[in-house]
Amino acid sequence: MAFSAPAGRPAGVEVLTLAELRDRADACQLSTPHRPGFHHLLLLDSGRLVHCVDFREHVLAPGDLLWSRPGQVQHFGDLTGAEGRLVLFEAGFLDAATAAAARVEDWYGPAVRHPEGAAARAVDAAMRALHQEFGELGGLPLEIHLEVLRHLLAVLVLRAAHPGGQPDGGDGTCEGNATYVRFRDAVERDFTRSRRVADYARSLGYAPRTLSRATEVGAGVGAKEFIDRRVVLEAKRLLAHGDQSAARIADRLGFADATNFSKFFQRRAGTTPIAFREAVRGGADGAT
Repeated sequence: MAFSAPAGRPAGVEVLTLAELRDRADACQLSTPHRPGFHHLLLLDSGRLVHCVDFREHVLAPGDLLWSRPGQVQHFGDLTGAEGRLVLFEAGFLDAATAAAARVEDWYGPAVRHPEGAAARAVDAAMRALHQEFGELGGLPLEIHLEVLRHLLAVLVLRAAHPGGQPDGGDGTCEGNATYVRFRDAVERDFTRSRRVADYARSLGYAPRTLSRATEVGAGVGAKEFIDRRVVLEAKRLLAHGDQSAARIADRLGFADATNFSKFFQRRAGTTPIAFREAVRGGADGAT
C-alpha cells in the first residue's frame, strides 16, 4: 500500500486525528490486515486502543506512542472511544541525518513506547506543533511550509526514538552488539537467498559460533533460530496481505518448491500456510 497525500496537501506526510480516521475508513477496512509502504506514528490521548503489528497485539493506554514501519503488517482494533493523533509519512520525507539518528527503518525496535514525565510532555508538544502546522496550509509558501513540516517531523521522530533521552541499545556501542547488528542487517538483506548460518558467517568474517553467541545476547535466540524466524515472519506477511499462492511465496523466499516451503512453515508456525491465511483474515471477514 503506497502513500497518497490528501488533495491540496504537500506530498510525503499527513497528520490526522483518530476521529478523522474513523470518518475516512469504516471499521472493516481498519481491521483488515494491510501492509503499508509508509510509517505510522500514533500518540494516544485518551481511551484504549488495541493495535496489531506483525501479528503481535499491543494494548495502548493514554500517552503511549505506537510506531509501525513500512512493510510491517498491521491492523486496528476497535477505535470507539479512542482519541489521538496519527502521523503518516514516507521514509524519504526526512533528511538522511535525521533518519539515521532516529533509526526510522529499524523495525526491530519496539512498536510501542511509554514516555513518562518530561519525555512525555516533549513528545506531546512535538506532536501538537506538527499537527498545528499541517493544518495551516496557506499561511506560508508551499515550499516553506513543506520544510517546516520536515523539521517538525524530525523533532517528533527523534523524541519518539529516544523517549528517555538515552539510546535504546541499538547503536552497536560494544563489540558483541556490533556483531549482532551486522548479522541482523545481513539477514534482513539476504534471508531470501540463504538460511544457513555458515553463509552469513563467511560473508561477515566471523565463526558461526561467534554469530550465535552475539545473537543470543542481542535477540535472545541463536543465529539459526533468528534466520528462520525472519523467514517465517515474511511468509506470514505475504500470506496475510495479498493473494499470492504458496508456490509463488515459496519462490520469493528462496525455497525449491511449495512443498518444502509448506513443510518449513508448518514446522515453524504450527499450521499450514493456507490455514494461517484463513485464520488471520477470519476476524476481518467475520466482521463484514
